[in-house]
Amino acid sequence: MLNRFHRAVVRRTGGRLGRHAFGMAVIELHTTGRRSGLERTTMLTVPVRDADALVVVASKGGDDRHPEWLGNLVARPEVAVTLEGVRRPMRARVAGPEEAAHLWPRVVARYGPYEGYRRRAARPIPLVVLEPIAPES
Repeated sequence: MLNRFHRAVVRRTGGRLGRHAFGMAVIELHTTGRRSGLERTTMLTVPVRDADALVVVASKGGDDRHPEWLGNLVARPEVAVTLEGVRRPMRARVAGPEEAAHLWPRVVARYGPYEGYRRRAARPIPLVVLEPIAPES
């Protein structure tokens, strides 16, 4: 429900409101439903940006279940991201253990409550790296 409201605010204000939350950029992540084949969109914060790569957290607020969007992008890693009003194709991958260990302190430095989500969840909280797909020449 909150996600839908956030999307509506971004759209109705032409992006003047809702592009940032808690000091982080907010993106619309567009995935393809692994069962339905339909486009699904969710709003996510981006605690880490490395050049053109974006890192998002599959925390679901510390819930014991993974968010649906994670299963969708694992099944179909070609996604799209709308950032600052621009939609671009990207490829998603779940960070491996070593990479996640390196990224996690940066995630928590940006937004401390993620650490509480990690402690509360009865599952590892995946970090997802979104990388631009180079245009074909």
